[in-house]
Amino acid sequence: MTTKHYDAATFNSRQSIGYLLKMAHMQLQDCANDVLAPHDISFVQWLVMLKLREGVASTASDLCRAMRHDNGALTRVLDQLEERGYLTRHRSVQDRRVVELQLTAAGSEQLDVLLPALMDRLNLVLGDFSTAEFAELTHLLNKLMACLGDHAAGSQTSP
Repeated sequence: MTTKHYDAATFNSRQSIGYLLKMAHMQLQDCANDVLAPHDISFVQWLVMLKLREGVASTASDLCRAMRHDNGALTRVLDQLEERGYLTRHRSVQDRRVVELQLTAAGSEQLDVLLPALMDRLNLVLGDFSTAEFAELTHLLNKLMACLGDHAAGSQTSP
């Protein structure tokens, strides 16, 4: 039997998982932007550079999917990063319709400067969590994502 965690009669949106996750995400993003602002980098710009360096994405379409970001807004972010010399765009050799993105040496150096500052801030913010609590939080968030992914995959195959 499926456990029912919510009830329509007593539901309070401010106590819902979705609301709490969204608010936590927004506060984490604000925290990151505070660290990045003196470097004239936004959290989204930093994340794009990180995704490119980690090999998670190599095109704007890949980034849009990986970041769940709007294509038009991402194009502006890519323009800004390219103007600053942090990434390059070039046509794919295999498919001329595809524009591949590559982090430049300057972009990689900027990540090397920013990553320790961001990790310091995150460690400060998460300082009230024990190692076990942090591991459990990470585990539960991964479990939630897997459940949501399974549900989404299941709903696509059912009528």
